[in-house]
Amino acid sequence: MTIMTPKFGLGASVLRKEDDAFIRGLGRYTDDETREGLLHAVVVRSPHAHASFTIGDLSAARSAPGVRLVLTHEDIPEIGDLPCQAKAKQADGTPMEARDTPVLCRGIVRHVGDAVAFLVAESATAARDAAELVEIDYTPLPAVGDLGVAIRDGAPLVWGDRAGNLAGRLHEGDRARTETAFLNAAHVSSVRLVQNRLVCNYMEVRSAIGEYDAETGKYLLTTGSQGVHGMRDTLAEAVMKVPADRIRVVTRDVGGGFGTKAFLYREHALVLVAAERLGRPVKCTADRSEHFVSDTHGRDNIVTAHMAMDEEGRFLALKIDLAANLGAYTSQYGPMIPWFGMSMATGLYDIQAIDVDAKLYFTNTVAVDAYRGAGRPEAAYLIERLVDECAVDLDLPREEIRRRNFIRPDQLPYKTPLGRLYDTGDFSGHLAEALRQSGWSDFETRRAAANEDGRLRGIGLATYVEACAFPGSEPAYVELKETGRVELKIGTQSNGQGHATAYAQFVAEALDLDYDAIDVRQGDTDDTPTGGGTGGSRSIPLGAVSVRRASEGLADKLRKLAADELETAAADIELSGGTARVVGTDRSIDFAGLAAAAKSEDQLKAVGEFKQTEATYPNGTHVCEVSIDPETGHVAVERYVIVDDFGVTVNPILLAGQIHGGVAQGIGQALTENAVYDADGQLVTASFMDYQMPRAEDFPFFEFRTRNVPSTTNALGIKGAGEAGTIGAAPAVMNAVADALRSAGARPVDMPATPMRVWEALQAAGSR
Repeated sequence: MTIMTPKFGLGASVLRKEDDAFIRGLGRYTDDETREGLLHAVVVRSPHAHASFTIGDLSAARSAPGVRLVLTHEDIPEIGDLPCQAKAKQADGTPMEARDTPVLCRGIVRHVGDAVAFLVAESATAARDAAELVEIDYTPLPAVGDLGVAIRDGAPLVWGDRAGNLAGRLHEGDRARTETAFLNAAHVSSVRLVQNRLVCNYMEVRSAIGEYDAETGKYLLTTGSQGVHGMRDTLAEAVMKVPADRIRVVTRDVGGGFGTKAFLYREHALVLVAAERLGRPVKCTADRSEHFVSDTHGRDNIVTAHMAMDEEGRFLALKIDLAANLGAYTSQYGPMIPWFGMSMATGLYDIQAIDVDAKLYFTNTVAVDAYRGAGRPEAAYLIERLVDECAVDLDLPREEIRRRNFIRPDQLPYKTPLGRLYDTGDFSGHLAEALRQSGWSDFETRRAAANEDGRLRGIGLATYVEACAFPGSEPAYVELKETGRVELKIGTQSNGQGHATAYAQFVAEALDLDYDAIDVRQGDTDDTPTGGGTGGSRSIPLGAVSVRRASEGLADKLRKLAADELETAAADIELSGGTARVVGTDRSIDFAGLAAAAKSEDQLKAVGEFKQTEATYPNGTHVCEVSIDPETGHVAVERYVIVDDFGVTVNPILLAGQIHGGVAQGIGQALTENAVYDADGQLVTASFMDYQMPRAEDFPFFEFRTRNVPSTTNALGIKGAGEAGTIGAAPAVMNAVADALRSAGARPVDMPATPMRVWEALQAAGSR
């Protein structure tokens, strides 16, 4: 039997439309742009983690060559702070009290890199030189740069009125039911894990250009983002304090976002203020060092968990105590990230009782917020490491304890004890396939061969589920233009995912049009009426359904218009290759002719909107095989197998790219990346000299396949895929490392499993 693969449309493996421009160097990133009379700005940042300060004489800086403006907090009293928009509900029912981020600090800095002043000059070099002339008198204060220290009694306080550095306390679950289950348990297994802090390190550092039109009183911000509409609304309402229609936000190409570019940053407001005061456009582009100390970080928590089990190793209840680092300020969505993780704590397992206590702490560090997965990687890492520990304690095969405890297909839809509603899936099915593909059953033969060569070998697996494409909608707007091309406008924002390709597939399918004749427009608040942006793997599950509906609506209108022009019934019109034709005849009119024939714009436009009422839940199994050199502690990933359930695959090529990139980030967290602050709050891993990014040589070929079960929540059955690779990777890798270490009598280590940590674990095992 031959299976036909569509040329375009859902399921087609079409290549990315975007790449031709990128390969030829025609990408349009913020820092590539210039303006007539463009000025350049720099931010003066604190070298101290915690200090009071006074600003002295600014005359030298203001009179320096090329300098046009120097701003401190006293110069912008009308500007509001960057707000926290996710004040999590605490255990006592009250919302957390936020500590918003000042655009420029008012007398106290609370982390290295905190913004103190803003200088604008004719060139970036002139601005940097003048920054050295700004007189700032710092009085250092006690600082705490490590979460483990911040939670101790007597630790230095980041905020004087927050005893114990506690920002808030969250609770989910049924404590009484959980305690009862533990009292009746035959076995209890426990883990204590540290989730290492990560720096995003997207390829394109942040840049912003501010402009102001004195005649209209309107601001224009051009910047890399994950969605312009939300940024505009927050900037207008909370910071600039002007009506939203006075601010236009534009995003061109974006070199990576991963959550970190979803937020409003200080420079977004400062370039607009400076542009208004100077009557000239102002650009501020960070360097890589600034990225480390000013852009939000990810992860960073300490967690202890306990699993209650019966005699057969079936899970009865789960208890979790989490300490999460918020950094010095409550970032835009920071307090909600631990909650997202809490809500997914039971993973794919039928666990009837859970008690989760989460304490959120301030430290003198960069704020922590969403980073690819936003709480879900933390949840998957915890449950999968704990499940492996349960298997070891009960001397059960790791795959068997998972099979015994999976939610069965006949239990779906399944509501977890924390309220998540899993709609579809076959969890034992993708586990079995991943085990087959990875050669799990004959691994011991490979371990023995490695041991003979003087190396350790380990294999690990992780199953995962994530919540994404949360309830909401993303309207799509399509229009036939006078040239005969079709234009799609939508309020998501590509950061490299390939939206122009994926969306064009749906337009092409509905209109039977070559996808190269379709133009996708994003990233302009004046151009697109609405937009929810990109994040939480929402763009395709929500946006693509709306695009299909809009395209089908336009197709109907074009058939009616063509029928009028060709004097036939709309049912007799077929659309093909940019032409409307009467079926079975040579009578036709091309799309440009249809556009010219239209009596109103409405005949050439259509809007589609799909409103989703529940999240989607992609899930899967990752299997990782590693080797360890016991002489150096170096871990090498030898093989990596992924079997995922994404409901429906839109474009296999784009999907593979998303999964490969996500797995690479997960492996980076597991083996190399770690943002470390010293006792004084100094970031000691503040460059690529000290913060080790994973390299191509660190990865094997990724063996990826899907085993899809369509979602019943999404109109097209799609479950979302943008974060899944990251969520499954870290626990799979670390379970493999733990397996290798246990084979040598050593104890598992925390992430990252650096050569030093692994070597020390092996040395400790040898000394016992």
